[in-house]
Amino acid sequence: MTQEHKRNPTAIAALSPEQYHVTQESGTERAFTGEYWDHHEPGIYVDVVSGEPLFASVDKFDSGTGWPSFTKPIDAGNVVEKRDFSHLMIRTEVRSAHGGSHLGHLFTDGPATTGGLRYCINSAALRFIRLDDLEAEGYGQYRTLFTKEEA
Repeated sequence: MTQEHKRNPTAIAALSPEQYHVTQESGTERAFTGEYWDHHEPGIYVDVVSGEPLFASVDKFDSGTGWPSFTKPIDAGNVVEKRDFSHLMIRTEVRSAHGGSHLGHLFTDGPATTGGLRYCINSAALRFIRLDDLEAEGYGQYRTLFTKEEA
């Protein structure tokens, strides 16, 4: 089952004030307050607005920053990197490609063993799909991220 992911006005209207601030106004939630900063259950994280698959728990790591951090996206085509000059800094903003949601920022201080990237993402921009629910929610093709290939 293939899903079409796009900016969903109904989903935007249903966002909490914090989700709206983060995804639509390029806001940032306070460190150590988001739902997923210390979340360890297997599954994938999707854009709260479009449902496009963004990150997998197998690529999540504890960066000590208080935000969910990932070494890479599930599909690079679902994230867009943009230069961000706000707050008197030069950073790389990460947005969802199809939903246009502000997700967070990309830094180069991640684990060296996985390429050194840290996608620092706001929990408010994400919806978590448990591994056991992937099939029912239409994301069954991502189960393979959680199975070890046999030699």
